[in-house]
Amino acid sequence: MLLKGLNHVAVITNDATRLNDFYRDVFDAEILRDGSEFPEGQGPRLSIIKIGDWAELNVFQLDGNSEADRQTPMFGRGRLDHLALQAASLDAFEQIRERLMAREAADDFVTDFGPMLSLFFRDPDGLESEVCVENPDAVPGVFHPPGTRAARYS
Repeated sequence: MLLKGLNHVAVITNDATRLNDFYRDVFDAEILRDGSEFPEGQGPRLSIIKIGDWAELNVFQLDGNSEADRQTPMFGRGRLDHLALQAASLDAFEQIRERLMAREAADDFVTDFGPMLSLFFRDPDGLESEVCVENPDAVPGVFHPPGTRAARYS
């Protein structure tokens, strides 16, 4: 198997502080990151909540976005932005990348987020998703914004 499981699920909220507190207080979750997604305070607020060994919630708070207000019955909520799968190894990540590109489900761009490498793809139903793997070139404590190309895949 090329995957370890889910890496994260990205959701939208109107109140990241409230959501962070809830998961920390109820589940002893760890808030790994909380602040602007981009340097210099630009962009949406991003909280990364660790809820297990290979399980995170990536919580986005965006001004003017009302998706989190949709509290309709099941299948009408619409707050899931994307999901990310965790590759079992760097070799598995590279195999998955080749297969996705061969099916034209992904381009060649690999993002270097610092501790994690990421490849976005679209499944046959059009859901954008992501495959992640630990970055062997990571520098502890260094994070990069979206759009940072991984040097090993230039």
